[in-house]
Amino acid sequence: MVVLEIDDIKELISKVGYKDFFSMLIKTLEEDYSKWESFDKSPRVANHVDGGVIELMPISNDELYSFKYVNGHPKNPEQDKFTVMATGQLSVTSTGEPLMFTEMTLLTAFRTAANSAMAAKYLAKKDSKVLTLIGTGSQSEFQYLAFSYVFGLEEIRYFDTDPKAMDKFEKNMKQYDIKITRCNDSREAVKGADIITTCTADKRYQTVLTADMIEKDVLINGIGGDCPGKTEIDKKIVESSTVVCEFLEQCKIEGEIQQLPSDYTCTELYEVIRGEKSINVETHGTVVFDSVGFALEDYSVLRLIYKLAQENKVGKQMNLIPQIDDVKDLFSLLQD
Repeated sequence: MVVLEIDDIKELISKVGYKDFFSMLIKTLEEDYSKWESFDKSPRVANHVDGGVIELMPISNDELYSFKYVNGHPKNPEQDKFTVMATGQLSVTSTGEPLMFTEMTLLTAFRTAANSAMAAKYLAKKDSKVLTLIGTGSQSEFQYLAFSYVFGLEEIRYFDTDPKAMDKFEKNMKQYDIKITRCNDSREAVKGADIITTCTADKRYQTVLTADMIEKDVLINGIGGDCPGKTEIDKKIVESSTVVCEFLEQCKIEGEIQQLPSDYTCTELYEVIRGEKSINVETHGTVVFDSVGFALEDYSVLRLIYKLAQENKVGKQMNLIPQIDDVKDLFSLLQD
């Protein structure tokens, strides 16, 4: 069983490069979403604890099984800990044999950004040039990179309630040739935006976007840390927009559409990717991508990173599964 640590993921990304990695990941996501019915799907298993949530996100098809362990604790930065931390595993479905165990804090950031950019490729105006980020925490730079490889971005407008988070974003963005505009609030940040990404962590009903802020048709990419009782977008926007979600059953529990009646239905992302439905801001007006993060996206990044690790001989083989001649004699492992 191969184990990939943080340094292993950094090495693989360095060898491949950001652009090619995002390109490969988007292609992998499209392939997996196109095979939607082949997956055994369920909403994630969530333990809601004091100050946050701890979740398991499993999924499988006939070939591979994957799961991710992930938390969401908005107040963790006050203790110098990440809001989101994750690990993941990839296994063979037919035997249950574990193939890989890996860090997924970095990989979750990559897969979330790739999924956002992939959805926007279908849903946003093709000539989108202005990206707004509401929330400049750990996800923000990844969002910029992924979108920059799909669209000819000219400006990033951004706002965060934490000035230090905006300072951090500005420092990291200095290496890129893009106009960045620091804003005083969300209303200022969305002016002129073609795509708006909302990415906040606070686990409560809140409204970082209100209907009166939206001055033209846009794609709203709602990716903030989701759970029951947590929203970011004004109910009026959700009601009046065309909504696309990842997995309807899960989004009804913890997405923006939890604000709507329980019998509400909308298009799922796989239908757009497969060409069964065509939805775009140019033809449908404002579109909300209600993205809560789905296990299929973890499956995609896990199978891609496993392939890259094998090709580049990266990772450490660890003896976590017994190797014995008589597989029925487990007790023999303890004998001298």
